[in-house]
Amino acid sequence: MHGGIVVTVEADLVRVESRLAAGKVGCPGCLGVLRPWGWARPRGVHGIVGVLRPRRARCADCLVTHVLLPVTLLLRRAYAADVIGAALLARAAGRGHRWIGLAVGVPAVTVRGWLRVMAGRLEATRLGLWQVAHRAGVDIAVPEALGCPWRDLLAALGAATVAVTGRFGPLGVLGPVTAWQVAVACSAGRLLAPGWPPAGLGGAGNTSRL
Repeated sequence: MHGGIVVTVEADLVRVESRLAAGKVGCPGCLGVLRPWGWARPRGVHGIVGVLRPRRARCADCLVTHVLLPVTLLLRRAYAADVIGAALLARAAGRGHRWIGLAVGVPAVTVRGWLRVMAGRLEATRLGLWQVAHRAGVDIAVPEALGCPWRDLLAALGAATVAVTGRFGPLGVLGPVTAWQVAVACSAGRLLAPGWPPAGLGGAGNTSRL
């Protein structure tokens, strides 16, 4: 996305519009609220029906513009979060990028890129997801180490999903909340973005937008 900071919001566009009009979408950079400010360019996303045209919003106080990215998508990725999640899940099961590409209908070189990025941040992401699970305020057990960083990551994501759905409910505005939607919310859409995860990951996202 270009022309502003990305803010993760729910996938229900009608609800997003309603909250924007009511001044209920906070600016991530200050204490102001976001107001409607046009639209980002339309684009097709593999795994999402129809053409996506994300909403733009502008802070009434600091005047910074933002792109409102639905929780079903990651920043700068042309594939739905659940498609990318399926690829990461297959990697944790021991599959290679060529096999995964055929299985999820994505070019192998694209899958290889996802896996390389994720491989460099497995532990940091695992710890951040565990922070989110802990901060959700739900009593959950610490996942046991499984001897594989990829499987350990998925265990942490599972714990975060249980904690988040335990606090906010298992259904989002468009149906059941998936683990990969939780990952998007926890990372503010930046799960595979450069420079992520930051220090203090547990507060980076907004899991209430599921």
